[in-house]
Amino acid sequence: MSGPILFCGDPHGHFRHIIKSATELHASAVILLGDLEPLRPLDVELSAINTKLWFIHGNHDSDSDQNWNHVWGSKLADRNIDGRVVELPNGLRLGGLGGVFRGAVWNPNLETPPNFRNRKEHFKSTPRQDRWHDSVHRKHWSTIYPNELDHLADMRCDILITHEAPGYHNNGFEILDDLARNMGARVTVHGHHHDRLDSSERWAQQGFKSFGVGLRGITAIDAEGNSTVIIPGELDVQRGFRQKYIDVIKDVDVEP
Repeated sequence: MSGPILFCGDPHGHFRHIIKSATELHASAVILLGDLEPLRPLDVELSAINTKLWFIHGNHDSDSDQNWNHVWGSKLADRNIDGRVVELPNGLRLGGLGGVFRGAVWNPNLETPPNFRNRKEHFKSTPRQDRWHDSVHRKHWSTIYPNELDHLADMRCDILITHEAPGYHNNGFEILDDLARNMGARVTVHGHHHDRLDSSERWAQQGFKSFGVGLRGITAIDAEGNSTVIIPGELDVQRGFRQKYIDVIKDVDVEP
């Protein structure tokens, strides 16, 4: 029997708890939900579990040259599933959308057209001195463009991971609900907001189950939406989210 699939909330440079949990629980896959910010190349930080790892980038992964180099420039860059679907060891299809919506490009919650439909259009309007690796400004490597959603909408997945939250969240985007339904996702999982709100009352209306994973938290979730909190997010208790978690890793140290 294969081990659990672990979904990891924004690590922000801390990875030891992820490695420990993945190892002790014999995880079949480890999914990072963005804002990785590794202090070393990602393949070095997570060398013990490289073969189990998939991730999407978050907004902070393009904050600095170092962050960009340690994520997009790492030997694990091909494990970034932004804009594509991969098959996990247990046969589940995992789709990914990294990054965030930025008003300079597009805010789908506003009734205004996007300024750019894709990165190529934006690149043409980017001053030469602001271009990064012959593309848009480094910051916009973590910006969502409309064509990325169009591209994903033609694919099918069982679980969709995003950095941004779908519409159930006060700071979420209903267009991600549309994306999940178009892709046939039964479950969506996101990071970014460092919280774990209960959206279960909306699941029937949405047509899928939705989960947030808190700051440096880890949750095991299967394709049917059965979830187990492995490590609570660091802000879960003060925000009122309490749930028993697996004893085997309860004393894990999340310091790097």
